[in-house]
Amino acid sequence: MVVFETDRLLVRDWTDADGDRVFDIYRRWEVARWLGAEPRVMADRGAASKVIEQWNERNRETPYGVWAVEERDTATVAGTVLLVPLPDPSDGSAGRGEVEVGWHFHPDAWGRGLATESARGAIEHGFKAGIGEIYAVVRPDNVASLAVCNRLGMRPIGRTKRWYDAELEAFLI
Repeated sequence: MVVFETDRLLVRDWTDADGDRVFDIYRRWEVARWLGAEPRVMADRGAASKVIEQWNERNRETPYGVWAVEERDTATVAGTVLLVPLPDPSDGSAGRGEVEVGWHFHPDAWGRGLATESARGAIEHGFKAGIGEIYAVVRPDNVASLAVCNRLGMRPIGRTKRWYDAELEAFLI
């Protein structure tokens, strides 16, 4: 199911046929190094099938999801865009239902503005659904993702360990 479209992209639910591409994206250290409190690469192709199942289960929680970003011209899955509730704060404070936009792309899709385009679409999708503000959280040395936040017009709000038990740069739109 297509969730939203942009000029160059279809953002949709994952299919079983996407498993090889998911594994190819998340088996790479240059992608995985930015993800999670303890980054690690995807171990095997079976893990890709499991994560697709988990993502599609999450995609039923409209307007939230973890979606495939497919290029219109080639039908190639370039990566992932997500719009999800942030986890309960790791700093012990009370959560306020914060929502995060994020992106993970295959290196062959880097440098073409696809992360910015898909994230902008996800933000618009969230705003149309009534979400009032959306965060992005980025590792401080992830220069490419910091640049995406700037291109999206997100306001930097400083470093925090509020989520994911890691020091991250937080942005808000």
